[in-house]
Amino acid sequence: MNRIILQLFAVGFCFAVGQALQCYKCKIGFWNMCLTSEVGCAADEQCFSGIGKAAGFVDITMKGCLKVAECNQTKDVNLPGSDSNSTTLYTMTKTCCNMDLCNAAPGLPGASALSLAVATLTAVFVANMV
Repeated sequence: MNRIILQLFAVGFCFAVGQALQCYKCKIGFWNMCLTSEVGCAADEQCFSGIGKAAGFVDITMKGCLKVAECNQTKDVNLPGSDSNSTTLYTMTKTCCNMDLCNAAPGLPGASALSLAVATLTAVFVANMV
């Protein structure tokens, strides 16, 4: 009986951990170079990839979590304390998606689902060993 309870707990824990949307985060990158880490989003956020231009010619990128209301918009970011077009630092278009790690650079699609499946199977296997 204890083994069954432990197995159910292990499987439930894996799915509970998988509930929060996981996204790649990059504060700022230039051209296609962006140092990323993984971050969990809040319930009202989605993953985003931002592509923009600084000074009119430098390609910049950003990744992370973004409130749904701010998704799929292009915005100018100005110098603090000004609102004229002559002080625009960069223009950024942020495009959102709502699957784990969907804001990645080209890679293996479905890798996060595969990781969750492997974690679940490992938890069940370990629970059977106990």
